[in-house]
Amino acid sequence: MGFLVKLGGKELKDIKMYLQIAVENIIEGNVIAFPTNSVYGIGGDPQNLSVVNRIFEIKFRERSKGFLLLISDIEEALKIAEFNDVSKKLAEQFWPGQLTLILKKKEPSIIPPEVTGFKSTIGLRIPENEIILNILKLLKEGGYPGIIIGTSANYSGESPCVSGEQVAKKILSPIDLIIDGGKSKSQLSTTIVDCSTIKPEFIRIGKIPKEEILEFLSNQ
Repeated sequence: MGFLVKLGGKELKDIKMYLQIAVENIIEGNVIAFPTNSVYGIGGDPQNLSVVNRIFEIKFRERSKGFLLLISDIEEALKIAEFNDVSKKLAEQFWPGQLTLILKKKEPSIIPPEVTGFKSTIGLRIPENEIILNILKLLKEGGYPGIIIGTSANYSGESPCVSGEQVAKKILSPIDLIIDGGKSKSQLSTTIVDCSTIKPEFIRIGKIPKEEILEFLSNQ
């Protein structure tokens, strides 16, 4: 087990030092575990292939599946993905939040093809959880991409972890830094919508119901 930091219930102003430690770990090529408002995630620098390979190995994940990415803001998303009218509207409405969008990858890409399983698409989300969102913002403020791998903290095929302590107990491969922000507010994964084609396709229904998204789009 790596270094476990308990931040649950603390104000953002009181944990800035620990957020900076997380940023330094990412820059140094370490793997971190962190809270989101859905389930806990495992991540690191998507431009560092040793980090990418290590996360594949930690999760026992098939290389063809790739990883979703967490981003600090729309500006970072536009650097790595192409948005159509539908995906722009969904991002404006549901980001930050529990909606992941599958988009066409912008080429040439700063994200290695291994991250996306050598696909021409890329999955992105701006998280609403204050801890991980502020880590992403600090990365960007420091001159680094406000982008990290954001895959669920679990072995492939198993249920995701919903607390930092659960990550420490369940994931046997060493994770350099585990940020425990308390138990997840929701134990549902994010909703995933593929917007890389003309008609959006629902890949996974999670916290945000399909009906809510369709109703929003129908009113546009």
